[in-house]
Amino acid sequence: MAERLRSARAALDIDTGGGEVLDEAPVLPPQTVATESWPPNLARAAARLRPRGAAVVATDPRPPLPFAAESFDLVVSRHPVETRWIDIARVLRPGGTYFSQQVGPASVFELTEFFLGPQPPEVRRRRHPDDARAAAEAAGLQVADLRAERLRMEFHDIGAVVYFLRKVVWIVPGFSVEGYRDRLRALHEHIRTRGSFTAHSTRFLIEAHKPQRRSRGDGGL
Repeated sequence: MAERLRSARAALDIDTGGGEVLDEAPVLPPQTVATESWPPNLARAAARLRPRGAAVVATDPRPPLPFAAESFDLVVSRHPVETRWIDIARVLRPGGTYFSQQVGPASVFELTEFFLGPQPPEVRRRRHPDDARAAAEAAGLQVADLRAERLRMEFHDIGAVVYFLRKVVWIVPGFSVEGYRDRLRALHEHIRTRGSFTAHSTRFLIEAHKPQRRSRGDGGL
């Protein structure tokens, strides 16, 4: 991402969070905009990014993005809440790039299913990279790169599990210690006897380009 930002003229970071990832780039384009919808993160992102010359814009989680068509030659996003492919294609300039790391299907589902039980196939498939490719192409973008990884996670004590579930709230929606005390006790015994509880997070990296606009002579008679 840092390499792509270095050569861009205008870049947009969607769902920037607190701006931590964007701020890691040594060089930002002359026009850099970050969006965020959660007020606590918005304040953190503004404090972190505005001193570097980036604009931070509050957005609604629902489309459309509040930018004119063909405003950016690079759009990036790490763990977007929802990828608005049609909107991304709209704000990209011809020849522009969308570059994103996203949460993949059935991420940390060993932990989800320990608390909630087996999940149906349609739930396990959500956020599948093949669906992202199809949606990008349907929006008129060309997928140049798509890579998926499954990464091992180990929990060595029940306190770490509680901390994780309180922070990553979509793993077990509505989680509380009181509501899941019996399952927490069972998981504690699992960790005590086996040494750890293993799960796997899934991620995929996608890069898609907006085709260059054809000149009038291309394909003509």
